[in-house]
Amino acid sequence: MDRWGLSMGVSPREPLANVTELAAAAEAKGFEAMWFIDFQLGMKDVYAAMNLAAMATTKMDVGSAVTNLLTRHPTVTANATIAIDELSDGHAMLGLGAGWSAVYGAGGQPSKLGELSAGIDEFRALFTGEEQELYGTKVKLATATRQIPIYLAVSQPGMLRLCGKKCDGAVLMGAADPEFIDWQLKYIYEGLEKEGRDRSELTIDLIVTMAADDDEEKALSGVRAWATSQAATFDVWKTMPRAWEKFRPEFAAANSQYHLVDHLSRHAGHKQVVSDEFVKSVALAGTVDHCVARLKELCALDIDRITFALLSGGRMKHMEQLASEIIPAVKA
Repeated sequence: MDRWGLSMGVSPREPLANVTELAAAAEAKGFEAMWFIDFQLGMKDVYAAMNLAAMATTKMDVGSAVTNLLTRHPTVTANATIAIDELSDGHAMLGLGAGWSAVYGAGGQPSKLGELSAGIDEFRALFTGEEQELYGTKVKLATATRQIPIYLAVSQPGMLRLCGKKCDGAVLMGAADPEFIDWQLKYIYEGLEKEGRDRSELTIDLIVTMAADDDEEKALSGVRAWATSQAATFDVWKTMPRAWEKFRPEFAAANSQYHLVDHLSRHAGHKQVVSDEFVKSVALAGTVDHCVARLKELCALDIDRITFALLSGGRMKHMEQLASEIIPAVKA
């Protein structure tokens, strides 16, 4: 495994124009993909950010990680994604999920599995550019030129199977833990097998966040906001690896105290509700040698790309550390 990506959202406290420099630097440093978070209440607009990234790069894939079926109509999302594809010269990705912060923040409920399955089919139909019977009427997306790859954000069994059955890629969420990921991969394989698809037809992109620092407390603080967001989403899980059942009280506490407007913010008060043990399990935090060793374990798994979540604050410095120190050590 030697494919690397980045994921970020644009904080309300930073200039949107920063994306241009970050995207150009990411491509120059060898990152092949850049995902942008779609959260309309707590971050700057995802499409404005993706437009800037697409125009600042020549070969890097750019996509939403992830959008949903509810805050924008699928025809609007499809057309906007096609615009990214034009600006990036054919390097757009459509990242789709059930919806969490963006949907709850707008008073909605996440999409059910059947709704997501139908939504994937709708995007496929729209991307043909041919007239379709959809939404109780006839629609034709005049701008469509190709089937833009659809990635599904997945963590639980039903979504993992659906991704294996229908999607071009998986945005694998959950934990930077080999046991956890192996548990997830089995459900993806079930979906592939049920549909008669080959493993090569799916790109599995693992999202992790990492803070490498000789000061362990500082490293843990750097990823705690991400860990807390993961804990909040885990609260509703019916099934998870047995080793993670011990964290259920933390999941409940994170879910009850999570403030959506501070989603992934380093300044959020809610980030103190999860234990160091959980943070160390779900994210990579510690010395450079520790993080490199953990990454080598992840690279040995059946995944195609590792994408690092770049949390706000010192993004360029973090990217430089990844490109010049961490990744070369992993490859060595």
